[in-house]
Amino acid sequence: MTEIRQKGRLMSASEIERTFVRLAHEIVEKNNGAQNLGLVGIKRRGIPMAERLAALIKTIEKRDVDCGVLDINLYRDDLSTRGEKPVVIPGAIGFDITGKHIILTDDVLYTGRTTRAALDALFDHGRPSKVELLVLIDRGHRELPVEAQYVGRKVQTADNEIIEVKLREIDKDEQVLLVERV
Repeated sequence: MTEIRQKGRLMSASEIERTFVRLAHEIVEKNNGAQNLGLVGIKRRGIPMAERLAALIKTIEKRDVDCGVLDINLYRDDLSTRGEKPVVIPGAIGFDITGKHIILTDDVLYTGRTTRAALDALFDHGRPSKVELLVLIDRGHRELPVEAQYVGRKVQTADNEIIEVKLREIDKDEQVLLVERV
């Protein structure tokens, strides 16, 4: 049985909040505002991230930003889904993505497989004009050619290390930890 040992805290609650503020400003600056923008959180921790960013962008731009949810479970190629086909539920994201500039949000970018699955799922819901990726932590070790356009922090990790993102909406805690399998 593998044990997990905490090696250190990478981000505190205040550091996470400052990072979201910076990322919201980057999004607004890079896109000359928030017109035609939609944030889609990859289930689980990407959802509160998208919601927080949408609220921050609203305070900056004084306009609502569409914010939705993407469940990628049946799109994962690293999970056993023998025979099951993804069922696309119209409107499941929460808004029409066709023609919109979509920013997918996720907590950690690692191999790129979650992002690949998210793209498959997203395009089953419509055809956005543009798709970008925002992650709180980019830890390297890509298996697929995936790159985030918005990154909270890059952290070099070893293969036996794990990044644990804890957000108050899900975990009742707010921090980013580096842990290792021993």
